Amino acid sequence: MIYTLDKIAPKDYEGNIVFLYGDETAERTLPLSKKEAAMVKERREESREFLLVFDRLPYHLYFLSFDSEKPAAEVQEGLRRNAMKLIKRFETDRVSEVAVCGAGTLPEEVAALLEGLSLADYSFDRYKSKDPYHLQKVAVDAAYFKKDELEAMQRLWNRIYWCREWVNLPVQDLNAPAFADELASIAADLDGVKCTVMDKRQIESLRMGGLLAVNRGSVDEPRFVVLEYDGVESGKRKEESGPICLVGKGIMYDTGGLNIKPGDYMQEMKSDMAGAATMASVLFAAADNHLPVHLVALLPLTDSRPGFNAYAADDILTMYDGTTVEVVNTDAEGRLILADAIAYAVKNYNPRVIIDAATLTGAAVRAISTFGIAAMEQNGRKEIEMLKLVGEQVYERLVEFPMWKEYDELIKSDYADLRNSGNTPQAGTITAGKFLAHFAKEVPYVHLDIAGVAYFTKAQHCWRPGASGYGVRLLYAYLQMQ
Repeated sequence: MIYTLDKIAPKDYEGNIVFLYGDETAERTLPLSKKEAAMVKERREESREFLLVFDRLPYHLYFLSFDSEKPAAEVQEGLRRNAMKLIKRFETDRVSEVAVCGAGTLPEEVAALLEGLSLADYSFDRYKSKDPYHLQKVAVDAAYFKKDELEAMQRLWNRIYWCREWVNLPVQDLNAPAFADELASIAADLDGVKCTVMDKRQIESLRMGGLLAVNRGSVDEPRFVVLEYDGVESGKRKEESGPICLVGKGIMYDTGGLNIKPGDYMQEMKSDMAGAATMASVLFAAADNHLPVHLVALLPLTDSRPGFNAYAADDILTMYDGTTVEVVNTDAEGRLILADAIAYAVKNYNPRVIIDAATLTGAAVRAISTFGIAAMEQNGRKEIEMLKLVGEQVYERLVEFPMWKEYDELIKSDYADLRNSGNTPQAGTITAGKFLAHFAKEVPYVHLDIAGVAYFTKAQHCWRPGASGYGVRLLYAYLQMQ
């Protein structure tokens, strides 16, 4: 989708128009006939939120009414969700180009609609024999944005697009080596981004027991990718302030290993690398828009299979930092590869904070459904409060779970330092977070379990079925506040 800026006079514009209307004080400027204006007024008395389509043959006027008196975050999220209604109507009308303008509408409201159009228009098409419908061009009233502002938003939306593409790709076409190569290729084209790709031999030399164990059942070798972007001049950074480390779970496909997943639970497990895709996309977006932050993304990549010499329950692993872990369930594999990456970050980067993102537990979905992220923190109160704040603003919201010391008892092992799954079926999301927090030591740490929101089996709000890119906007907004 191409976005352009233009001076748009809706009464004279020859083309399809989306007209935003949220404030009655702008009633005199409506591009409507008296009959149409009366219809709008009558509908506004019933409800302020509706879509009316007026013929302007051979074009259409898509009149989108919203309630501007609601809290700003709700107004903007409502506009994002209404974008899906618009996309569906555009498809029915075979509209390929539209202009967006409004009366009494704020720039952030227009931005929310444009963002919604970008999210709603995406679908995973590369394996289809016929090209499906997509909106091709959006002209935006130049009164709302400067050119560089619109371009910065487009660059962020482009990274969300590629995050969703990676998550949607089946492992047959995107395994660990292929994903690592693609990340390295992208990094090479970005100023200020360095990419280090470690192969199996290097991972063995690092003694990353978790990543190596999970990979033992796979024909494809693992990779450990480290991306670094330094957007802060070294002379201006405080010496005691290290980078923000972003750790992403990169299970390219998850069978569950020897504790193999039953029935439909293996469906959509190509999405188990959404955490890695999210963190790479956030770092690339920060580099695209030259955010003044220092980031390191640590991405352990492998699939989890039950073949060859697959690791088994009762195995005891030695992790990168020397911690021993009793395996009680091979389907609790994501935390094993994340633990090695977190420990590596602690030892090698002196992080200011570590934030991980992972499709980690079904328990998170059962607890809060598909409406937000299950989040926890250790020594990271400031960071999680900031994430909760920006999460409300961009509507990628966090639900904080406790990390009480009593939960430590649930991951104690009789035979090793830790067990990789809790000793009861309760509190599965928390025990997973507790396991990972052990490897962060004293570094401020935030854990984001995105299992419920990274991939939708059915269309939801402004997302079609498949990968959502959920979390990229959240973390990007967090970085903008640094």
